Amino acid sequence: MRVQIVAVGRVKEAPVRAVLEDYYGRIGRYARFEETELRDGSVEEVTARFNKAIPDRSRVIALEVLGKAMTSDALARAVGGAELDGVQSLVFLIGGSYGLPPAVSRAAHMTLSLSAMTLPHRLARVMLAEQVYRAFTILRGEPYSH
Repeated sequence: MRVQIVAVGRVKEAPVRAVLEDYYGRIGRYARFEETELRDGSVEEVTARFNKAIPDRSRVIALEVLGKAMTSDALARAVGGAELDGVQSLVFLIGGSYGLPPAVSRAAHMTLSLSAMTLPHRLARVMLAEQVYRAFTILRGEPYSH
């Protein structure tokens, strides 16, 4: 399975990028990993960029403030379910400063909330990467998740 994070905007700050790369490397022990950063623009432009970045036959999870709140164990079950279902790509979407385009969010298989609070995009990306890594460690019974 491939795990992909598709996000509007670039993470340029070196310390944040280093943390992301660390978690991306950890995720890469369990699945192929890819990060796709999209340029912001009009709703139509961003919608087209998301649609182009999402591979066919993907299971898509959109990050939304009003999405489903999940525990780490529940996210692990969702990731594990994707593995068991033979999903080729598990894709997580993070919108820009105005969130995800409505059509992109509606087309997702699930919406996920990392917090009821609005988070800066770079922090949301770090939190998501850590939770995806944690999900794999939970699924494998590894000690990191404790």
